[in-house]
Amino acid sequence: MDIELRDRFISLWQNYFPGTELPITFEFRKESDPQRKVPPPDGWRCIICQIGRARNGTSLALDEKSVTCRGGLMYSGYSHERSPDFLNFLSKGTPGGVEGERYKQTPAIVDAWQKMITALPSQGKDLLVTRWDQLTEADNPEVVIFFARPEVMSGLFTLANYDQSDPNGVICPMGAGCSSIIYYPWLEQQKDNPKAVLGMFDPSARPCVPPDMLTMAIPMKKFVRIIGYMEESFLITKSWDTVKKKIERSASLHQKT
Repeated sequence: MDIELRDRFISLWQNYFPGTELPITFEFRKESDPQRKVPPPDGWRCIICQIGRARNGTSLALDEKSVTCRGGLMYSGYSHERSPDFLNFLSKGTPGGVEGERYKQTPAIVDAWQKMITALPSQGKDLLVTRWDQLTEADNPEVVIFFARPEVMSGLFTLANYDQSDPNGVICPMGAGCSSIIYYPWLEQQKDNPKAVLGMFDPSARPCVPPDMLTMAIPMKKFVRIIGYMEESFLITKSWDTVKKKIERSASLHQKT
């Protein structure tokens, strides 16, 4: 990681998005500090809840043993196996059997949807989750993840579209909460012109995030460009000064709750 770039963004963020939390990052790497390792939880746990500590500055390393949610295993690339009742589980369930989440109308729709999912090449690697200010020269973040409320999100969304004529600089694919911050943004990072991913609409993941907060996951290729043009963008206008005041009020309010 370029430490100068890291510190430059921190300064810009504090200036244009005052009082708001820094993003977290992730990368897949074969080696990791054993002190960072996340132990297997007792029973099922959503990976969004597991990585929440990284937002507070605790650097984490997860592997296939750390993740017990089937969706988390699939979207992080550690397993592509599906339970026998998976199709019914995501749709309407079965009478007297599995209770359905009802996120898709029929098992057939679930099946067709899931066949579009390709496994990430993460086998044998750790999923390293690090807050931006904790990054070191040894780190090579692949995706930058913001947990943000609407005023901040408006800035991130507009920045993501600033340097292109295509109005779709941000995508919002259907999927589990972890798919919107790991799977889809990682796939975008592999492209020449990656898009940011708006997410955390998954009702099953919502208990793991604060009220009113969504995510914007930005591939590192795109994020480096964003840092480069922040100081020439709308962020230097009077319009954004008005939004900044709302951001400060919001940050102050939520720090008290």
